[in-house]
Order: sequence, then structure tokens, then C-alpha cells
Amino acid sequence: MASVALREIYKKYPGGVIAVSDFNIEIKDKEFIILVGPSGCGKSTTLRMIAGLEEISEGELWIGDRLVNDIAPKDRDIAMVFQNYALYPHMTVFENMAFGLKLRKVPKDEIAKKVEEAAKALDIAHLLDRKPKALSGGQRQRVALGRAIVREPKVFLLDEPLSNLDAKLRAQMRTEISKLHKRLGTTFIYVTHDQTEAIVVMKDGYIQQIDTPQNLYNYPVNQFVAGFIGSPQMNFIDARLIKEGGKYVVEFGSEDTKTSRGVKYHVEVPESKSDPDALEPLVNKEIVLGIRPENIHDEEMFLSTAKTGIIETNVEVTEMMGAETYLYLNCEGIPLTARVSARSTARPQDTIQVALDANKIHIFDKETEKSVVN
Repeated sequence: MASVALREIYKKYPGGVIAVSDFNIEIKDKEFIILVGPSGCGKSTTLRMIAGLEEISEGELWIGDRLVNDIAPKDRDIAMVFQNYALYPHMTVFENMAFGLKLRKVPKDEIAKKVEEAAKALDIAHLLDRKPKALSGGQRQRVALGRAIVREPKVFLLDEPLSNLDAKLRAQMRTEISKLHKRLGTTFIYVTHDQTEAIVVMKDGYIQQIDTPQNLYNYPVNQFVAGFIGSPQMNFIDARLIKEGGKYVVEFGSEDTKTSRGVKYHVEVPESKSDPDALEPLVNKEIVLGIRPENIHDEEMFLSTAKTGIIETNVEVTEMMGAETYLYLNCEGIPLTARVSARSTARPQDTIQVALDANKIHIFDKETEKSVVN
């Protein structure tokens, strides 16, 4: 088994295009690390550099105690599972899984033993005589995983392996991969759009934040991470920070004194979030207020006890999700999504009051987009 270290890694293409910039991470032996980010952020390029399929422009890549920058992919003792499975169509499942071992001239009886063990673990033992075209997407994905498992690599690289599967199968395969990691005790590096497990968040070739899924959700370092992690995504409201009676208050909305139309809304920053060192420099300046959909409430019980953050909105669309309902709201041109109880009586075209939970607000510096309050 092996640790993986990327130290000051850059990937530069001709014409000055930089795909990955100053990438630094130490991945421990047997760790399961996940890279997330939008398309084009550099996560797959990073994975391909670890695999040896892309040259590293600058920096050092270590697998275990070996510097592998100039070592061929086949000698790095890694296995990669691709998004499109990359199975040989003319070979059976057994032949696909055995192919890498045959190239290494592993004895036939040992190949048969390893393939059968892996097939059993992945519940594809009954498919060993079939060709890939006779398999479902989920079964093909298991074959691709099986082909990697039999090689017993030090490091597993998975490049969006579930993106071609439907939502139900994706959830099932995520569980399978997690179990597989525990059983094999190998280092896993996993690239995905999926945010169910996220450790390294990337954007434009740079690491934005490395943290646990819970911390990424609750304590994002900037507006990008806050908006990327979580579904539906966090609501962002252009606002202003003011001070009233020694307290910090977020103010948004408009107020037209001539027509009496428009309202200024206020959310008082709770004491637990009132850090003068962070907030004082932003007083009377433009900021961005962040609030997650589940922290916008339409229940009477919440509205009657809220001392701050009550706003009036128009309901544009309601989406029933079974155990909950998504309300797509508009507050003076500001679009908001609320995640409320399935018992909600709100309907399209209704004008309703909702309360923003002040204890759950996030504040971002409008210029730098960095988190000021989480």
C-alpha cells in the first residue's frame, strides 16, 4: 500500500494555458480522498498526472517513498477506473478482468482465482462469460472495478466512475465503492461532480478548500465552495452591513420613499457570529449574505418567534419532493430557494412571509468573495 504526495504541482499547456496551479496535498496510506469541482477545474488532469497519463510541468509526485515524475504508468503500481469503463468489446467479462494479469504473465490458475474472487465480491460471478454489450451500465462499472481490483494496486484512481449511471444506481455503487475501500485497505483517489463525499474542492486549477464534508458545508472558506457544496445550492443576497445600537445588521432590499414601494429588510447578526475584527472593516460596505434553503422557514411557529430576518416573498414555483417541498421565491427581484416541510400550504402566485434563520447566516466579502462569518 502507499501514500501519495503532490508537491507544488503545475500543469501548463502550450499557449500559456494553466490547468493545475500549485497543487499541494499529502494523501495518507489507505486514505479515501475525493476531488470535486466543476468541469474544467483541473481535477481529472490532476488524476491523470498521478496515473502518468499526463506529464507534470512542475513539482514533485511521490507514491510511497518513490519520486515517480519520470516513471512510466505501468510501473507506478496504480489502477485507474475511467468514466466510460474502457472495456474491450470483443472480450468476455472474465477476459477483460484477466487482461492486465495476462500481460504480467501471471500463472493461469492464479489469474482464475483472482478474477473469481473479485467477481464474487462485486456480485458479477454469473456474468463472467458475457460480453460488455450484454451488460447494464452498473454491471459494466463493476467489471471495470474488478479489472482494477485483481491487479492489487497500491493506489486506486477513479475518474468520475459513476457519472454514466442513473441516480439510484449511483447511490448503490457509491456504497459499494466505500465498502470496497474498507475491504481492500488501499489508497483511493476519486474524482467526481458528486458532493455526497467531498474532501478537496477545486476551481480553475487551484485548491479552494480541503476539509471534511461537514466542515465544507458549514464552514466554507469562500462563496464558490459555499455555492458548490449542497443541493439546492446556498442562496446569495447582495446586501450591506450596517451598525445599529452597537449591533451588526445585514440590510437588503430597496426603499422608494416617493412611492412607498419596496422594503428594506434587516437580519441582525447574532452575538455568536459577531466578530468585530472580521465585521468592523465591512461596516457600511457591500457584502453578500448567504443562507441555505433549509434555513428559510415558512412555518407559523418559526415566524412568530423570529425577532429578525422576516421577509415578504412571492411564490413562483413549488416542487414536491416527497418528504419535503422546495419553494422557489422572489423577494423584490432576489431569487430564493426554500426547503420546507411537505405540509407547507404555499402555492404558486401566493405572497408569503418567510424567516431567515439568523443563527445560520453566512457573510462574504463582496470584493474578495471570502467568508467573513460562517
